Amino acid sequence: MKKLVAYLGVIVFLLILSGKHTEAQIVNGAYKRSDIFQKKPMPLPSVREADIFWSQKLWRIIDLREKMNLPLFYPTVEIEGRMNLISLLLNGIENGQITPYDASLDDDFKVPMSFEQVKASFGAEATTEEKIDFDTGERTMVTIQGEIRPNDIKQYMIKEEWYFDKQTSTLNVRIIGICPIREFVRAGDATGQVQRQKLFWVYYPEARPLLSTNLVLNPYNSAQQVSFDDLFIKRTFNSYVVIRENVFNNREISSYLSGKDAMLESKRIEDEIFDYEQDLWEY
Repeated sequence: MKKLVAYLGVIVFLLILSGKHTEAQIVNGAYKRSDIFQKKPMPLPSVREADIFWSQKLWRIIDLREKMNLPLFYPTVEIEGRMNLISLLLNGIENGQITPYDASLDDDFKVPMSFEQVKASFGAEATTEEKIDFDTGERTMVTIQGEIRPNDIKQYMIKEEWYFDKQTSTLNVRIIGICPIREFVRAGDATGQVQRQKLFWVYYPEARPLLSTNLVLNPYNSAQQVSFDDLFIKRTFNSYVVIRENVFNNREISSYLSGKDAMLESKRIEDEIFDYEQDLWEY
């Protein structure tokens, strides 16, 4: 009898091990993918001031409503470990991996913000309201916690610097910072006018380790894993210039041109930078 019980115990133990082994072998796809979380940012070549022949700063807008930029807006809820850019930045800020800087002052990364200040910039501050119990007539104050609405982010502003390196004879660009822009309608505004607000700046070199370990959907080839850092470094996004550094306090193009004229000016600035490199050579 004891031998029978021991025999049955061994069988049950083997069945449990077999179940665990089968569960561990589950692959969510046709093949097992590498662990992207171990990926490091692609090293960038060092740049010496003595080698810079020419440079200029630009500010661009990435509009998330454009088809090419949709991978930065979606998914709005986490899917298979993937999240959109604003959710990733907020997680990094909350966990202390990246530092947000006040965008209401300037874009020079001078004044750090706390996560509570970032929440407040989303309009997610806690408020108190008076509630009345209709049975007893008793009045009580109730605290209502504010909510961050990531879907309010419709654009990003990119600060970058273009430079010509005479050591390598190439025109290059480095992204300096990223700033999410929130679009919303003020509560009680009868006109329904859409407001635009720059929330905070993130220093891009500091954010690269976080961006490089999180995947963005590659709509053309799922086998080729692309991180957020890859997307920005390889310039696989669409954008337009809104500011070119100038003597007028870096004024925006929209302050002196509008509509189609503003877009043509943006394109002219891009073409001018491209032509600068081409004009250095004789063919």
